[in-house]
Amino acid sequence: MPAITADTLTLPRIAAAQPSDTERPVRSVTTGPRGYEGEGFPVVRAFAGVDSADLDPFVHMDQMGEVEYEPGEPRGTDWHPHRGFETVTYMLDGRFAHQDSHGGGGLITDGATQWMTAGSGILHIETPPAELVESGGLFHGIQLWVNLPRKDKFATPRYQAIEGTQAKLLSSDDGGALVRLIAGDIAGHADPMSTAERLRGPGATHTPITMAHSTIQPGARLNLPWNRDFNALVYVLSGRGAVGPVGHPIHQGQLAVLGPGDRITVSADAGQDAHRPALEVLLLGGKPIREPVFQYGPFVMNTKTELIEALEDYNNGKFGAVPPDALMPHRV
Repeated sequence: MPAITADTLTLPRIAAAQPSDTERPVRSVTTGPRGYEGEGFPVVRAFAGVDSADLDPFVHMDQMGEVEYEPGEPRGTDWHPHRGFETVTYMLDGRFAHQDSHGGGGLITDGATQWMTAGSGILHIETPPAELVESGGLFHGIQLWVNLPRKDKFATPRYQAIEGTQAKLLSSDDGGALVRLIAGDIAGHADPMSTAERLRGPGATHTPITMAHSTIQPGARLNLPWNRDFNALVYVLSGRGAVGPVGHPIHQGQLAVLGPGDRITVSADAGQDAHRPALEVLLLGGKPIREPVFQYGPFVMNTKTELIEALEDYNNGKFGAVPPDALMPHRV
């Protein structure tokens, strides 16, 4: 799980808690079931069984892989539509190619993130590049769906690419944990998309969120400040550890929903599996939208009527067209 690595002793440190800070308690721990997505790539349904009110503003999340493909096995999706939300795809290992009907596209590789605002409607494809299909190899990533508020449901579609080397890197106060800030703000440190957006104007993300990937060394502890107005979710990508002020056990494929407070605590067990040398966690939070959510497949709207309209608009070609030189799934 390389993503982006660094010497934590050289990075900015996250300040230790103040006496007045409160720890966010654990409200629930759930285990995501395994399934298949698209043309048959394995996923863990990270949010399964969790109340939507606890997830708001997030709608859905899949851990894609971790899988070591044989030659000819890699799979992705074919062309499909989205409306009413944003997708965030973060690749830890392997490569995923993207193309959409609004001109966006590129290769997402180790540690990189793509942020696609579906908004009013878009067609896109995500598929392993031909060379990965031919050779096989490790594939591991996350796709997160972030809801859009009613006022932004029909925003103009947009594609943003963030290379892994652009991620803001931070260290825990004792140097035992590396934090890769993908979106939002932690302890006054902003993600690269926010920094770039200040030069272009407001609106890099329509829904305020924080998303970070942390590697916590065996026996180490990560304690970091968290926006009190945001919810707080901790998902274990790999390894074993504990979360919250009383140390609820948590392991790969599990999601912890935390209650209110100022800070999040996650610690790694001193003993980890040989092929999983550290605890890898995804930290998520966002400002709840608190609006009705009606979802049907790739459409996330506020009413059933809007879902019907989305399906009709898609069938009538209003989401754009598949480009003439379209990327297509590769087969051997």
